[in-house]
Amino acid sequence: MGESAGVAFRRATSNDAEAVALLHADSWRRHYRGAYSDAFLDGDADRDRLQVWADRLSIRDERTSTILAEYKSRLIGFVHVIFDEDAEYGSLIDNLHVVHDWKRRGVGTELMSRAAGALEGAPGGLYLWVLEQNSTAQAFYRARSGRCTGRRLAEPPPGTSGGLNGSPVVLRYAWADPTKLIV
Repeated sequence: MGESAGVAFRRATSNDAEAVALLHADSWRRHYRGAYSDAFLDGDADRDRLQVWADRLSIRDERTSTILAEYKSRLIGFVHVIFDEDAEYGSLIDNLHVVHDWKRRGVGTELMSRAAGALEGAPGGLYLWVLEQNSTAQAFYRARSGRCTGRRLAEPPPGTSGGLNGSPVVLRYAWADPTKLIV
């Protein structure tokens, strides 16, 4: 997929499941604490995410794309897109995570750009859900012209029970024209 400022981008393979899962779980620990239970985040999150990513990346699904950002062969971010997931909002960015020490360096912006580019004419727009408590991520999406278009109660991670604290809320951010994200 090319390189920019020493960061390489490529599609994920099944060999990447563990690294993706560990980054995903670390991101949840940093940003979902309070919404997700400490017992889940500190105990089952790694195993849960490894199962999810091993399953996702073990098959080649043309309805999805997982794009990795690497620096010197180290995973520093990823985005996972489900194409044409919603009749009204279009394709779903199901996950976007960047390693903590690489935030504010353009990796997230580039991953969003590549997610939009991966749509290749898929109908509709692009959207995602973000925890209401994650104000930093919301500011990131607004700075990229995302509009908050809805809210609902968060769902626990699939396959878990009691993984939430109370009733956390997620907000939908949407881009009617994803090509505006391409940098």
